[in-house]
Amino acid sequence: MFGRIIGALVGREIDKRDGRGGLKGAAIGALTIGAMRRMGPLGMLLGGGYVAKKAYDRRRDAKRGGYPPA
Repeated sequence: MFGRIIGALVGREIDKRDGRGGLKGAAIGALTIGAMRRMGPLGMLLGGGYVAKKAYDRRRDAKRGGYPPA
C-alpha cells in the first residue's frame, strides 16, 4: 500500500517538473512501484526520501515568499 502511494507521489512530482502532465508521470510512477518492490525496504526509503525532499523544498520556498525553481 505504501509503495503505491509513494509511486503516485513520485509520478505527480515528475508531472509537475515536466509541466505538460499526462501519461509520462503515471508511467514513471508505475515503474517506481516495481523498482521499490525489487529493492525492498531500501526502495521504500529512497522513494519516500525523494518525495519528502520535494515537499520540504516546496514548503521552504513558500515560507521565503519566492517561487519554486522551474
